[in-house]
Amino acid sequence: MVIAVIFLTVAFIYWVRLFQLQILDNRYKIDAESNAIRNKVQYPGRGLIYDRNGEILVYNEAVYDLMIIPGQAKDIDWALLAELLEITEDGARERYKKARAYSRYAHSVFEKQISKEVYGKLQEYLYRFPGFYVQSRTLRRYPKPIAAHVLGDVGEVSEKEIASNPYYKMGDYIGKNGLEKYYEEQLRGHKGVKVVMVDVLNREKGSYKDGMFDTAAVSGQELYSTLDADLQEYAEELMRGKRGSIVAIEPATGEVLALVSAPTYDPNLLVGRIRSNNYAKLLGDEQKPLFNRALMAFYPPGSIFKLPQALIGMQEKVISPYSGFSCEKNLVGCHSHPDALCVADGVKMSCNPYFYQVFRRIIMRGKDPNRFVDSRLGLERWDTLMRSFGFATRLGIDLTDVKSGLIPNAAYYDRYYGRNQWAFSTIYSLSIGQGEIGLIPLQMANLASIMANRGYYITPHLVRAVGESRLNPGIDTARHYTAIDRRYFDPVVEGMYGAVHLPGGTARRAKIDSIVVCGKTGTSQNPHGKDHAVFIGFAPKDNPKIAISVFLENSGFGGTWAAPTASLLIEKYLTGKVSASRRWLEDQVKEFTVYTPENL
Repeated sequence: MVIAVIFLTVAFIYWVRLFQLQILDNRYKIDAESNAIRNKVQYPGRGLIYDRNGEILVYNEAVYDLMIIPGQAKDIDWALLAELLEITEDGARERYKKARAYSRYAHSVFEKQISKEVYGKLQEYLYRFPGFYVQSRTLRRYPKPIAAHVLGDVGEVSEKEIASNPYYKMGDYIGKNGLEKYYEEQLRGHKGVKVVMVDVLNREKGSYKDGMFDTAAVSGQELYSTLDADLQEYAEELMRGKRGSIVAIEPATGEVLALVSAPTYDPNLLVGRIRSNNYAKLLGDEQKPLFNRALMAFYPPGSIFKLPQALIGMQEKVISPYSGFSCEKNLVGCHSHPDALCVADGVKMSCNPYFYQVFRRIIMRGKDPNRFVDSRLGLERWDTLMRSFGFATRLGIDLTDVKSGLIPNAAYYDRYYGRNQWAFSTIYSLSIGQGEIGLIPLQMANLASIMANRGYYITPHLVRAVGESRLNPGIDTARHYTAIDRRYFDPVVEGMYGAVHLPGGTARRAKIDSIVVCGKTGTSQNPHGKDHAVFIGFAPKDNPKIAISVFLENSGFGGTWAAPTASLLIEKYLTGKVSASRRWLEDQVKEFTVYTPENL
Protein backbone atom coordinates (compact mmCIF):
# COMPACT_ATOMS: atom_id res chain seq x y z
CA MET A 1 0.00 0.00 0.00
CA VAL A 2 2.79 2.45 0.93
CA ILE A 3 4.67 1.64 -2.31
CA ALA A 4 1.52 2.28 -4.38
CA VAL A 5 1.03 5.67 -2.71
CA ILE A 6 4.63 6.59 -3.46
CA PHE A 7 4.25 5.65 -7.14
CA LEU A 8 0.97 7.56 -7.43
CA THR A 9 2.53 10.63 -5.76
CA VAL A 10 5.53 10.63 -8.14
CA ALA A 11 3.21 10.17 -11.14
CA PHE A 12 1.08 13.09 -9.98
CA ILE A 13 4.13 15.34 -9.60
CA TYR A 14 5.25 14.46 -13.15
CA TRP A 15 1.74 15.12 -14.48
CA VAL A 16 1.60 18.53 -12.80
CA ARG A 17 5.03 19.46 -14.19
CA LEU A 18 4.09 18.35 -17.72
CA PHE A 19 0.85 20.33 -17.51
CA GLN A 20 2.81 23.40 -16.40
CA LEU A 21 5.35 23.07 -19.18
CA GLN A 22 2.91 22.30 -22.00
CA ILE A 23 -0.10 24.38 -21.07
CA LEU A 24 0.88 27.16 -18.67
CA ASP A 25 4.54 27.93 -19.56
CA ASN A 26 5.06 28.93 -23.21
CA ARG A 27 8.84 29.44 -23.02
CA TYR A 28 9.49 26.14 -24.77
CA LYS A 29 6.96 26.97 -27.43
CA ILE A 30 8.79 30.20 -28.04
CA ASP A 31 12.09 28.32 -28.34
CA ALA A 32 10.51 25.92 -30.82
CA GLU A 33 9.41 28.87 -32.90
CA SER A 34 12.79 30.57 -32.72
CA ASN A 35 13.01 30.68 -36.47
CA ALA A 36 10.03 33.05 -36.40
CA ILE A 37 10.85 34.98 -33.23
CA ARG A 38 13.66 37.53 -32.94
CA ASN A 39 14.97 39.22 -29.81
CA LYS A 40 16.13 42.70 -30.76
CA VAL A 41 18.26 44.62 -28.31
CA GLN A 42 16.94 48.11 -27.74
CA TYR A 43 19.96 50.33 -27.23
CA PRO A 44 19.35 53.38 -25.07
CA GLY A 45 20.24 56.87 -26.13
CA ARG A 46 23.50 57.84 -24.50
CA GLY A 47 23.28 60.81 -22.16
CA LEU A 48 23.95 64.22 -23.68
CA ILE A 49 26.75 66.45 -22.39
CA TYR A 50 26.32 70.21 -21.90
CA ASP A 51 28.65 73.04 -20.99
CA ARG A 52 28.13 75.24 -17.91
CA ASN A 53 25.79 77.56 -19.84
CA GLY A 54 23.57 74.83 -21.29
CA GLU A 55 25.26 74.62 -24.69
CA ILE A 56 25.33 71.08 -26.11
CA LEU A 57 28.83 69.63 -26.37
CA VAL A 58 27.87 66.05 -27.31
CA TYR A 59 24.66 64.69 -28.84
CA ASN A 60 23.50 61.48 -30.56
CA GLU A 61 22.92 60.74 -34.23
CA ALA A 62 21.04 57.67 -35.51
CA VAL A 63 22.92 54.99 -37.45
CA TYR A 64 22.26 51.31 -38.14
CA ASP A 65 24.08 48.03 -37.61
CA LEU A 66 23.40 45.08 -39.91
CA MET A 67 23.11 42.02 -37.67
CA ILE A 68 23.46 38.35 -38.57
CA ILE A 69 22.40 35.00 -37.11
CA PRO A 70 24.79 32.74 -39.08
CA GLY A 71 22.75 29.56 -38.64
CA GLN A 72 19.81 31.17 -40.45
CA ALA A 73 21.84 32.72 -43.28
CA LYS A 74 21.23 30.37 -46.22
CA ASP A 75 21.53 30.84 -50.02
CA ILE A 76 22.84 34.39 -49.65
CA ASP A 77 23.59 36.44 -52.77
CA TRP A 78 26.91 37.76 -51.44
CA ALA A 79 27.60 39.89 -54.50
CA LEU A 80 24.30 41.77 -54.08
CA LEU A 81 24.77 42.19 -50.34
CA ALA A 82 28.29 43.53 -50.85
CA GLU A 83 27.05 45.98 -53.48
CA LEU A 84 24.32 47.29 -51.17
CA LEU A 85 26.77 47.71 -48.28
CA GLU A 86 29.43 49.27 -50.51
CA ILE A 87 32.03 46.66 -49.55
CA THR A 88 33.77 43.88 -51.49
CA GLU A 89 32.25 40.43 -51.95
CA ASP A 90 35.33 38.89 -50.31
CA GLY A 91 34.84 41.25 -47.40
CA ALA A 92 31.22 40.15 -47.03
CA ARG A 93 32.14 36.46 -47.01
CA GLU A 94 34.92 37.10 -44.51
CA ARG A 95 32.47 38.84 -42.16
CA TYR A 96 30.15 35.82 -42.41
CA LYS A 97 32.98 33.41 -41.57
CA LYS A 98 33.97 35.50 -38.57
CA ALA A 99 30.40 35.64 -37.26
CA ARG A 100 29.93 31.89 -37.80
CA ALA A 101 33.18 31.14 -35.96
CA TYR A 102 31.91 33.21 -33.05
CA SER A 103 28.55 31.37 -32.92
CA ARG A 104 26.07 29.87 -35.38
CA TYR A 105 23.13 30.94 -33.23
CA ALA A 106 24.18 34.12 -31.46
CA HIS A 107 23.42 37.53 -32.93
CA SER A 108 26.50 39.49 -33.96
CA VAL A 109 27.32 42.60 -35.97
CA PHE A 110 27.90 41.96 -39.67
CA GLU A 111 28.44 45.59 -40.71
CA LYS A 112 28.34 48.39 -38.17
CA GLN A 113 27.28 51.99 -38.42
CA ILE A 114 25.78 52.04 -41.91
CA SER A 115 24.34 55.35 -43.07
CA LYS A 116 20.68 56.20 -43.53
CA GLU A 117 21.16 56.13 -47.29
CA VAL A 118 22.67 52.62 -47.29
CA TYR A 119 20.00 51.49 -44.85
CA GLY A 120 17.28 52.77 -47.17
CA LYS A 121 18.63 50.73 -50.11
CA LEU A 122 19.20 47.64 -47.98
CA GLN A 123 15.70 47.65 -46.53
CA GLU A 124 14.21 47.03 -49.98
CA TYR A 125 16.18 43.81 -50.43
CA LEU A 126 16.39 42.56 -46.84
CA TYR A 127 13.87 39.75 -47.53
CA ARG A 128 16.50 38.16 -49.79
CA PHE A 129 18.93 37.77 -46.90
CA PRO A 130 17.55 35.34 -44.30
CA GLY A 131 19.33 35.56 -40.97
CA PHE A 132 20.02 39.27 -41.41
CA TYR A 133 18.26 42.18 -39.76
CA VAL A 134 18.92 45.83 -39.00
CA GLN A 135 19.55 47.15 -35.49
CA SER A 136 19.26 50.89 -34.85
CA ARG A 137 22.08 52.54 -32.89
CA THR A 138 23.38 56.02 -32.14
CA LEU A 139 26.75 57.67 -32.64
CA ARG A 140 28.19 60.60 -30.76
CA ARG A 141 28.46 63.94 -32.55
CA TYR A 142 30.22 67.13 -31.51
CA PRO A 143 28.71 70.39 -32.79
CA LYS A 144 31.93 72.22 -31.88
CA PRO A 145 35.21 70.40 -32.58
CA ILE A 146 36.58 71.16 -29.11
CA ALA A 147 37.56 69.57 -25.78
CA ALA A 148 38.54 66.21 -27.27
CA HIS A 149 40.76 65.33 -24.29
CA VAL A 150 38.00 66.19 -21.83
CA LEU A 151 34.98 64.66 -23.55
CA GLY A 152 36.76 61.52 -24.72
CA ASP A 153 35.27 59.08 -27.22
CA VAL A 154 33.16 55.94 -27.50
CA GLY A 155 34.23 52.72 -29.19
CA GLU A 156 33.33 49.06 -29.48
CA VAL A 157 33.97 46.96 -26.38
CA SER A 158 37.04 44.78 -26.31
CA GLU A 159 37.12 41.14 -25.24
CA LYS A 160 38.81 42.22 -22.01
CA GLU A 161 36.01 44.70 -21.26
CA ILE A 162 33.37 42.06 -21.98
CA ALA A 163 35.10 39.59 -19.69
CA SER A 164 35.28 42.11 -16.85
CA ASN A 165 31.66 43.31 -17.03
CA PRO A 166 28.69 41.03 -17.88
CA TYR A 167 26.59 44.03 -18.95
CA TYR A 168 28.47 44.26 -22.24
CA LYS A 169 28.12 41.94 -25.20
CA MET A 170 29.97 41.71 -28.48
CA GLY A 171 29.20 44.79 -30.59
CA ASP A 172 28.30 47.05 -27.65
CA TYR A 173 29.90 50.47 -27.26
CA ILE A 174 31.69 51.85 -24.23
CA GLY A 175 33.39 55.08 -23.21
CA LYS A 176 37.09 54.79 -24.01
CA ASN A 177 38.49 58.06 -22.69
CA GLY A 178 37.61 61.31 -20.93
CA LEU A 179 34.21 61.96 -19.41
CA GLU A 180 32.75 59.24 -21.63
CA LYS A 181 34.85 56.71 -19.73
CA TYR A 182 34.72 58.22 -16.25
CA TYR A 183 30.91 58.57 -16.30
CA GLU A 184 30.23 55.46 -18.39
CA GLU A 185 27.66 53.98 -16.01
CA GLN A 186 25.66 57.21 -15.89
CA LEU A 187 25.88 57.92 -19.63
CA ARG A 188 25.19 54.47 -21.07
CA GLY A 189 21.68 53.93 -19.67
CA HIS A 190 20.18 50.41 -19.70
CA LYS A 191 19.47 48.18 -22.68
CA GLY A 192 16.01 46.83 -23.39
CA VAL A 193 14.72 43.94 -25.53
CA LYS A 194 11.95 43.86 -28.10
CA VAL A 195 10.63 40.45 -29.20
CA VAL A 196 9.32 40.56 -32.78
CA MET A 197 7.79 38.07 -35.18
CA VAL A 198 9.49 37.50 -38.53
CA ASP A 199 7.93 35.85 -41.61
CA VAL A 200 9.62 33.47 -44.05
CA LEU A 201 10.78 36.44 -46.13
CA ASN A 202 12.74 37.85 -43.19
CA ARG A 203 10.24 40.66 -42.71
CA GLU A 204 9.27 41.83 -39.25
CA LYS A 205 5.55 41.38 -38.64
CA GLY A 206 5.20 43.16 -35.32
CA SER A 207 5.62 42.53 -31.61
CA TYR A 208 5.33 39.05 -30.23
CA LYS A 209 2.43 38.56 -27.80
CA ASP A 210 1.67 42.30 -27.91
CA GLY A 211 4.99 43.11 -26.29
CA MET A 212 4.46 40.85 -23.29
CA PHE A 213 8.15 39.92 -23.20
CA ASP A 214 9.54 43.36 -24.16
CA THR A 215 11.60 45.47 -21.81
CA ALA A 216 12.10 49.17 -22.43
CA ALA A 217 15.50 50.78 -22.84
CA VAL A 218 16.33 53.48 -20.32
CA SER A 219 18.23 56.46 -21.70
CA GLY A 220 21.49 57.52 -20.14
CA GLN A 221 21.69 60.47 -17.78
CA GLU A 222 22.75 63.87 -19.02
CA LEU A 223 25.99 65.44 -17.84
CA TYR A 224 26.18 69.15 -17.06
CA SER A 225 29.86 69.96 -17.32
CA THR A 226 31.76 72.86 -15.80
CA LEU A 227 33.39 73.83 -19.09
CA ASP A 228 32.74 77.18 -20.72
CA ALA A 229 32.47 76.21 -24.40
CA ASP A 230 33.38 79.68 -25.68
CA LEU A 231 36.44 79.91 -23.42
CA GLN A 232 37.50 76.36 -24.35
CA GLU A 233 37.16 77.14 -28.05
CA TYR A 234 39.14 80.38 -27.71
CA ALA A 235 41.88 78.68 -25.68
CA GLU A 236 42.27 76.00 -28.35
CA GLU A 237 42.44 78.70 -31.01
CA LEU A 238 45.25 80.48 -29.15
CA MET A 239 47.14 77.17 -28.75
CA ARG A 240 47.03 76.23 -32.42
CA GLY A 241 50.56 75.50 -33.64
CA LYS A 242 51.87 75.22 -30.08
CA ARG A 243 52.64 72.37 -27.70
CA GLY A 244 51.56 72.59 -24.09
CA SER A 245 48.42 73.12 -22.08
CA ILE A 246 45.98 75.57 -20.55
CA VAL A 247 43.93 74.87 -17.43
CA ALA A 248 41.45 77.43 -16.08
CA ILE A 249 39.57 76.93 -12.81
CA GLU A 250 36.91 78.84 -10.90
CA PRO A 251 38.70 79.12 -7.52
CA ALA A 252 35.59 79.35 -5.35
CA THR A 253 34.18 76.04 -6.60
CA GLY A 254 37.01 74.05 -8.18
CA GLU A 255 35.05 73.92 -11.43
CA VAL A 256 37.29 73.59 -14.48
CA LEU A 257 36.40 76.29 -17.01
CA ALA A 258 38.76 75.15 -19.74
CA LEU A 259 41.24 72.32 -20.13
CA VAL A 260 43.38 72.25 -23.25
CA SER A 261 46.14 69.92 -24.30
CA ALA A 262 47.90 71.07 -27.45
CA PRO A 263 48.06 69.90 -30.09
CA THR A 264 44.52 68.66 -29.96
CA TYR A 265 42.17 67.12 -32.56
CA ASP A 266 38.55 67.21 -33.71
CA PRO A 267 36.63 64.66 -31.58
CA ASN A 268 34.45 63.89 -34.62
CA LEU A 269 37.48 62.12 -36.09
CA LEU A 270 37.00 59.27 -33.62
CA VAL A 271 33.36 58.58 -34.43
CA GLY A 272 31.87 55.80 -36.54
CA ARG A 273 33.54 53.74 -39.25
CA ILE A 274 36.35 56.25 -39.69
CA ARG A 275 37.45 55.87 -36.07
CA SER A 276 40.05 53.12 -36.55
CA ASN A 277 41.85 54.79 -39.45
CA ASN A 278 41.88 58.21 -37.80
CA TYR A 279 43.01 56.80 -34.48
CA ALA A 280 45.98 55.17 -36.20
CA LYS A 281 46.88 58.49 -37.86
CA LEU A 282 46.64 60.39 -34.59
CA LEU A 283 48.65 57.74 -32.79
CA GLY A 284 51.40 58.00 -35.39
CA ASP A 285 51.51 61.82 -35.41
CA GLU A 286 54.91 62.99 -34.13
CA GLN A 287 53.23 65.87 -32.27
CA LYS A 288 51.35 63.33 -30.09
CA PRO A 289 47.86 64.89 -30.20
CA LEU A 290 46.35 61.97 -28.27
CA PHE A 291 48.62 62.63 -25.27
CA ASN A 292 46.87 64.70 -22.60
CA ARG A 293 49.63 67.05 -21.50
CA ALA A 294 47.41 68.83 -18.98
CA LEU A 295 47.07 65.69 -16.85
CA MET A 296 49.90 63.39 -17.82
CA ALA A 297 52.99 65.49 -18.64
CA PHE A 298 54.96 66.72 -15.68
CA TYR A 299 57.56 69.42 -15.99
CA PRO A 300 59.92 71.40 -13.78
CA PRO A 301 57.65 74.30 -12.77
CA GLY A 302 60.39 76.93 -12.84
CA SER A 303 59.86 80.19 -10.99
CA ILE A 304 56.16 79.70 -10.24
CA PHE A 305 57.49 77.34 -7.55
CA LYS A 306 58.87 80.37 -5.71
CA LEU A 307 55.35 81.07 -4.45
CA PRO A 308 55.11 78.03 -2.15
CA GLN A 309 58.81 78.45 -1.26
CA ALA A 310 58.09 81.94 0.09
CA LEU A 311 55.02 80.71 1.97
CA ILE A 312 56.90 77.82 3.59
CA GLY A 313 59.76 80.13 4.54
CA MET A 314 57.38 82.43 6.39
CA GLN A 315 55.42 79.55 7.94
CA GLU A 316 58.65 78.07 9.31
CA LYS A 317 59.73 81.51 10.59
CA VAL A 318 63.05 81.37 8.73
CA ILE A 319 62.06 84.61 6.95
CA SER A 320 59.47 87.32 7.54
CA PRO A 321 57.41 89.21 4.96
CA TYR A 322 60.05 91.95 5.22
CA SER A 323 63.17 89.80 4.77
CA GLY A 324 65.46 91.06 2.04
CA PHE A 325 68.39 89.46 0.25
CA SER A 326 70.85 90.85 -2.25
CA CYS A 327 70.87 89.43 -5.78
CA GLU A 328 74.16 87.50 -5.47
CA LYS A 329 74.52 85.96 -8.91
CA ASN A 330 77.53 83.94 -7.74
CA LEU A 331 75.03 81.76 -5.83
CA VAL A 332 72.73 81.11 -8.78
CA GLY A 333 72.22 82.91 -12.08
CA CYS A 334 69.69 85.73 -12.37
CA HIS A 335 68.64 88.62 -14.60
CA SER A 336 69.53 92.19 -13.76
CA HIS A 337 67.26 93.97 -11.27
CA PRO A 338 67.51 95.81 -7.94
CA ASP A 339 67.92 93.86 -4.72
CA ALA A 340 64.70 92.42 -3.31
CA LEU A 341 63.97 94.08 0.03
CA CYS A 342 60.95 91.94 0.97
CA VAL A 343 58.98 88.85 -0.06
CA ALA A 344 56.76 90.87 -2.41
CA ASP A 345 59.85 92.22 -4.18
CA GLY A 346 61.33 88.75 -4.53
CA VAL A 347 58.13 87.47 -6.15
CA LYS A 348 57.65 90.55 -8.35
CA MET A 349 61.18 90.46 -9.78
CA SER A 350 61.50 86.65 -9.52
CA CYS A 351 64.96 86.90 -8.00
CA ASN A 352 66.74 83.52 -8.09
CA PRO A 353 69.34 84.30 -5.37
CA TYR A 354 66.54 85.50 -3.08
CA PHE A 355 64.82 82.11 -3.19
CA TYR A 356 68.13 80.27 -3.01
CA GLN A 357 68.61 81.96 0.37
CA VAL A 358 65.03 81.21 1.44
CA PHE A 359 65.34 77.54 0.55
CA ARG A 360 68.73 77.25 2.29
CA ARG A 361 67.16 78.56 5.49
CA ILE A 362 64.30 76.08 5.17
CA ILE A 363 66.66 73.13 4.69
CA MET A 364 69.65 74.10 6.89
CA ARG A 365 67.95 74.69 10.24
CA GLY A 366 70.84 73.92 12.56
CA LYS A 367 68.92 71.08 14.19
CA ASP A 368 71.87 68.74 13.86
CA PRO A 369 75.62 69.51 13.66
CA ASN A 370 76.00 67.07 10.80
CA ARG A 371 75.06 68.97 7.62
CA PHE A 372 73.81 65.81 5.92
CA VAL A 373 71.47 64.97 8.78
CA ASP A 374 70.42 68.61 9.08
CA SER A 375 69.55 68.72 5.36
CA ARG A 376 67.54 65.52 5.70
CA LEU A 377 65.49 66.93 8.59
CA GLY A 378 64.85 70.17 6.72
CA LEU A 379 63.85 68.43 3.49
CA GLU A 380 61.45 66.09 5.29
CA ARG A 381 59.65 69.07 6.83
CA TRP A 382 59.67 70.91 3.49
CA ASP A 383 58.24 67.82 1.76
CA THR A 384 55.34 67.62 4.24
CA LEU A 385 54.42 71.27 3.71
CA MET A 386 54.74 71.05 -0.09
CA ARG A 387 52.39 68.10 -0.29
CA SER A 388 49.68 70.14 1.43
CA PHE A 389 49.50 72.14 -1.84
CA GLY A 390 48.34 69.02 -3.70
CA PHE A 391 51.79 68.33 -5.16
CA ALA A 392 52.99 64.73 -5.57
CA THR A 393 49.31 63.81 -5.20
CA ARG A 394 46.82 62.65 -7.75
CA LEU A 395 44.26 65.43 -7.71
CA GLY A 396 40.82 63.82 -7.76
CA ILE A 397 39.60 65.33 -11.03
CA ASP A 398 36.86 63.28 -12.70
CA LEU A 399 39.07 61.95 -15.49
CA THR A 400 41.22 58.84 -15.66
CA ASP A 401 44.98 58.66 -16.28
CA VAL A 402 45.99 61.61 -14.12
CA LYS A 403 49.61 61.75 -12.98
CA SER A 404 50.67 62.79 -9.48
CA GLY A 405 53.89 64.58 -10.39
CA LEU A 406 56.98 64.43 -8.19
CA ILE A 407 58.23 66.20 -5.09
CA PRO A 408 61.60 64.62 -4.23
CA ASN A 409 61.98 63.71 -0.58
CA ALA A 410 64.81 62.32 1.54
CA ALA A 411 64.09 58.74 0.48
CA TYR A 412 64.30 59.82 -3.15
CA TYR A 413 67.80 61.26 -2.74
CA ASP A 414 68.89 58.31 -0.62
CA ARG A 415 68.22 56.02 -3.58
CA TYR A 416 70.51 58.10 -5.80
CA TYR A 417 73.28 59.23 -3.45
CA GLY A 418 73.02 57.00 -0.40
CA ARG A 419 71.88 57.87 3.10
CA ASN A 420 73.68 60.90 4.53
CA GLN A 421 75.54 61.41 1.24
CA TRP A 422 73.67 64.52 0.10
CA ALA A 423 73.02 67.99 1.51
CA PHE A 424 71.61 71.38 0.56
CA SER A 425 74.43 71.89 -1.95
CA THR A 426 73.15 68.81 -3.81
CA ILE A 427 69.54 69.94 -4.07
CA TYR A 428 69.65 73.75 -4.18
CA SER A 429 68.14 73.81 -7.71
CA LEU A 430 64.80 72.93 -6.05
CA SER A 431 64.78 76.49 -4.70
CA ILE A 432 63.81 77.88 -8.12
CA GLY A 433 61.60 75.03 -9.30
CA GLN A 434 64.24 73.11 -11.22
CA GLY A 435 66.01 69.83 -10.63
CA GLU A 436 63.93 66.76 -9.87
CA ILE A 437 60.59 68.52 -9.25
CA GLY A 438 57.76 67.64 -11.63
CA LEU A 439 54.27 69.18 -11.70
CA ILE A 440 51.47 68.55 -14.14
CA PRO A 441 49.72 71.65 -15.55
CA LEU A 442 46.56 70.82 -13.57
CA GLN A 443 48.59 71.15 -10.36
CA MET A 444 49.96 74.48 -11.60
CA ALA A 445 46.42 75.78 -12.11
CA ASN A 446 45.47 74.40 -8.71
CA LEU A 447 48.36 76.38 -7.20
CA ALA A 448 46.87 79.49 -8.83
CA SER A 449 43.54 78.61 -7.17
CA ILE A 450 45.25 78.25 -3.80
CA MET A 451 46.77 81.70 -4.19
CA ALA A 452 43.42 83.14 -5.27
CA ASN A 453 41.70 81.59 -2.24
CA ARG A 454 44.55 82.59 0.09
CA GLY A 455 45.27 79.12 1.34
CA TYR A 456 42.89 76.40 0.16
CA TYR A 457 41.62 74.63 -2.92
CA ILE A 458 38.56 72.64 -3.87
CA THR A 459 39.29 69.49 -5.85
CA PRO A 460 39.17 70.42 -9.55
CA HIS A 461 36.27 68.76 -11.36
CA LEU A 462 34.60 68.81 -14.79
CA VAL A 463 30.99 67.81 -14.08
CA ARG A 464 28.78 69.87 -11.79
CA ALA A 465 25.58 67.84 -12.16
CA VAL A 466 24.28 64.48 -13.40
CA GLY A 467 20.75 63.68 -14.59
CA GLU A 468 17.47 65.27 -13.61
CA SER A 469 18.54 65.72 -10.01
CA ARG A 470 21.25 68.13 -11.19
CA LEU A 471 23.51 66.72 -8.46
CA ASN A 472 26.89 65.05 -8.60
CA PRO A 473 27.34 63.36 -5.23
CA GLY A 474 30.69 61.86 -6.26
CA ILE A 475 32.43 65.24 -6.36
CA ASP A 476 34.51 66.40 -3.40
CA THR A 477 33.51 70.01 -2.70
CA ALA A 478 35.33 70.31 0.64
CA ARG A 479 37.98 72.97 1.18
CA HIS A 480 41.47 71.48 1.30
CA TYR A 481 43.63 73.84 3.33
CA THR A 482 47.36 74.05 2.98
CA ALA A 483 49.60 73.93 6.03
CA ILE A 484 50.28 77.67 5.66
CA ASP A 485 48.64 80.33 7.83
CA ARG A 486 46.28 82.65 5.96
CA ARG A 487 48.24 85.79 6.86
CA TYR A 488 51.31 84.74 4.89
CA PHE A 489 49.47 84.75 1.57
CA ASP A 490 49.00 88.50 1.50
CA PRO A 491 52.65 89.49 0.86
CA VAL A 492 53.00 86.80 -1.82
CA VAL A 493 49.81 87.97 -3.55
CA GLU A 494 51.16 91.53 -3.42
CA GLY A 495 54.23 90.27 -5.22
CA MET A 496 52.03 88.60 -7.86
CA TYR A 497 50.17 91.90 -8.28
CA GLY A 498 53.46 93.74 -8.68
CA ALA A 499 54.74 91.22 -11.23
CA VAL A 500 51.89 92.26 -13.55
CA HIS A 501 51.20 95.90 -12.71
CA LEU A 502 54.38 97.49 -11.33
CA PRO A 503 57.67 98.52 -12.99
CA GLY A 504 60.24 95.73 -12.84
CA GLY A 505 57.57 93.01 -12.78
CA THR A 506 58.27 89.92 -14.87
CA ALA A 507 54.67 89.49 -16.06
CA ARG A 508 53.91 92.94 -17.48
CA ARG A 509 52.56 91.42 -20.71
CA ALA A 510 49.71 89.96 -18.65
CA LYS A 511 48.40 93.41 -17.69
CA ILE A 512 44.80 94.30 -18.52
CA ASP A 513 43.81 97.91 -17.92
CA SER A 514 40.29 97.13 -16.76
CA ILE A 515 41.11 94.05 -14.62
CA VAL A 516 43.48 93.58 -11.68
CA VAL A 517 45.51 90.47 -12.53
CA CYS A 518 47.90 88.72 -10.14
CA GLY A 519 50.44 86.45 -11.75
CA LYS A 520 53.79 84.72 -11.71
CA THR A 521 56.00 83.80 -14.65
CA GLY A 522 58.32 80.86 -14.89
CA THR A 523 60.90 79.46 -17.26
CA SER A 524 61.18 75.68 -17.14
CA GLN A 525 64.63 74.53 -18.19
CA ASN A 526 64.63 72.00 -21.01
CA PRO A 527 67.84 70.01 -21.51
CA HIS A 528 66.66 68.86 -24.95
CA GLY A 529 66.03 72.25 -26.56
CA LYS A 530 64.55 75.69 -26.02
CA ASP A 531 63.15 76.29 -22.52
CA HIS A 532 59.47 76.01 -21.71
CA ALA A 533 57.37 79.05 -20.76
CA VAL A 534 55.08 79.04 -17.72
CA PHE A 535 52.56 81.46 -16.24
CA ILE A 536 50.03 81.09 -13.45
CA GLY A 537 47.67 83.76 -12.23
CA PHE A 538 44.19 84.76 -11.13
CA ALA A 539 41.79 87.66 -11.48
CA PRO A 540 40.39 89.86 -10.15
CA LYS A 541 42.72 90.26 -7.18
CA ASP A 542 39.77 90.44 -4.78
CA ASN A 543 36.95 87.89 -5.09
CA PRO A 544 38.73 86.02 -7.95
CA LYS A 545 36.60 84.41 -10.66
CA ILE A 546 39.29 82.60 -12.64
CA ALA A 547 42.65 80.98 -11.88
CA ILE A 548 44.77 79.81 -14.76
CA SER A 549 47.97 78.06 -15.79
CA VAL A 550 49.55 78.30 -19.24
CA PHE A 551 52.44 76.02 -20.16
CA LEU A 552 54.07 76.46 -23.58
CA GLU A 553 56.77 74.02 -24.58
CA ASN A 554 59.90 75.39 -26.27
CA SER A 555 58.69 78.97 -25.98
CA GLY A 556 61.38 80.59 -23.85
CA PHE A 557 60.76 83.08 -21.04
CA GLY A 558 57.37 82.82 -19.33
CA GLY A 559 56.59 86.51 -19.64
CA THR A 560 56.93 86.56 -23.42
CA TRP A 561 54.13 84.25 -24.56
CA ALA A 562 52.59 82.40 -21.61
CA ALA A 563 51.66 85.58 -19.71
CA PRO A 564 49.84 87.33 -22.60
CA THR A 565 48.06 84.09 -23.53
CA ALA A 566 46.68 83.88 -19.99
CA SER A 567 45.67 87.55 -19.98
CA LEU A 568 43.67 87.18 -23.20
CA LEU A 569 41.80 84.23 -21.72
CA ILE A 570 41.15 86.08 -18.46
CA GLU A 571 39.74 89.07 -20.34
CA LYS A 572 37.65 86.84 -22.61
CA TYR A 573 36.12 85.03 -19.64
CA LEU A 574 35.47 88.03 -17.42
CA THR A 575 34.21 90.45 -20.09
CA GLY A 576 33.02 88.13 -22.86
CA LYS A 577 35.44 89.59 -25.43
CA VAL A 578 38.94 90.86 -26.07
CA SER A 579 39.00 94.64 -26.27
CA ALA A 580 39.85 96.28 -29.57
CA SER A 581 42.89 97.93 -27.99
CA ARG A 582 44.42 94.49 -27.38
CA ARG A 583 43.75 92.87 -30.76
CA TRP A 584 47.40 93.41 -31.67
CA LEU A 585 48.40 91.20 -28.75
CA GLU A 586 45.85 88.58 -29.74
CA ASP A 587 47.27 88.55 -33.26
CA GLN A 588 50.82 88.15 -31.93
CA VAL A 589 49.86 85.19 -29.75
CA LYS A 590 48.00 83.48 -32.59
CA GLU A 591 50.88 84.00 -35.01
CA PHE A 592 53.48 82.55 -32.64
CA THR A 593 53.92 78.83 -33.34
CA VAL A 594 56.48 76.14 -32.58
CA TYR A 595 55.36 73.76 -35.34
CA THR A 596 53.21 73.91 -38.46
CA PRO A 597 49.79 72.41 -37.70
CA GLU A 598 48.18 70.12 -40.26
CA ASN A 599 44.63 68.88 -40.49
CA LEU A 600 43.90 65.19 -40.96
